Amino acid sequence: MIVVGLLILSFLIFFHELGHFLAARLCGVKVEAFSIFMGPVLLHKKIGGTDYRLSLLPIGGYCQMKGEKEFTKAIEEGLGYVPGEKDSLYGTHPLKRALIGFAGPFFNLFFTFIACVIIAMMGYSYYTRSATIQIPEDKNVASPAREAGIQSGDTITKIQGKEIHDFTDIYEQVALLGDEDITVEVLRASPDGSQETLSFNVHTLINKKEGNGILGVMASGDEIEKVVEPLPFFPALKAGFFETGRIFCMTIKGLGVLFKGVDITNAVSGPARISSMLGETAKEGFAAGAKTGWSVVLQFMSLISVSLFIMNLLPIPILDGGLILFAFIQAITKKQIPPRLQYKIQIAGFAIIMFLFIIGVGGDIKYFINKAQGAK
Repeated sequence: MIVVGLLILSFLIFFHELGHFLAARLCGVKVEAFSIFMGPVLLHKKIGGTDYRLSLLPIGGYCQMKGEKEFTKAIEEGLGYVPGEKDSLYGTHPLKRALIGFAGPFFNLFFTFIACVIIAMMGYSYYTRSATIQIPEDKNVASPAREAGIQSGDTITKIQGKEIHDFTDIYEQVALLGDEDITVEVLRASPDGSQETLSFNVHTLINKKEGNGILGVMASGDEIEKVVEPLPFFPALKAGFFETGRIFCMTIKGLGVLFKGVDITNAVSGPARISSMLGETAKEGFAAGAKTGWSVVLQFMSLISVSLFIMNLLPIPILDGGLILFAFIQAITKKQIPPRLQYKIQIAGFAIIMFLFIIGVGGDIKYFINKAQGAK
């Protein structure tokens, strides 16, 4: 399953590199090599000055543009600028270079939009329970809902003003609202059979291990299947646009959770865990049918793709955001940042990325050890 997940993750990275490739061609920058996967080259063919390659290691891909090697050469020779011809990365106008840098992350966001449109056109179903909740009877189990006055048998209708239709909606809304004051509206049945709407202010807890918010309620009733009917093309475009925006906002809120004292080694996933989760998601989804399988996989890929969009736009050298930042500085000052200074800043950026990578890999090791122990 890890191999399947790795191939799916590689596709997202390849799609990112495709954005760089198309933008470079659009801006007149020569692409010397464009590879599917990385490592030793298995097959290649040169077309129009670009060497198209299929490499050995199924990990993403790369887009090698003319002039990238000139940066290293400028550092070695102690030059105060990176020389480059007009069809090279550092010889083109800085705003074009910024566009090339932005195109990769944008393609990740664009993929999310495409995936959401496809899901909307396919339609899908999921299993959940009603929004009528139960409060844990054990008083030792923390329940912010109980403390606020919410009772078993109440039906949650709104959280923070957003309508709730089932228990899945409750979980999704509360998951990103850990350690926060929220407003919960419920319908409560009266002894005479009537119903009244009540509003409660609840301060949620946060799961320090997983990072999700805790309301302290349980689902009740039988499991029900919810069917989302397929949409025609143009309504699906609209739905895809709004769903992409929802995922983007949800991801930004999710990043904010990292600053609430959660176990970062568990909350931040490395490549191995992401690949494993993708593979397991694909397996479970397709076990329920091809339509469900594609829907689940595309949803998961959308979440990861938006994360790649945000991460790569961080103004950290060695990421696309760093390239964009340097390009804008050059466009404003009309001067390149000296290569040696860029290099020193890149080392600092590399240290930050390695720190996050180590945290992610450490979390992966911890995840697989716990998983192996749980399987015994």
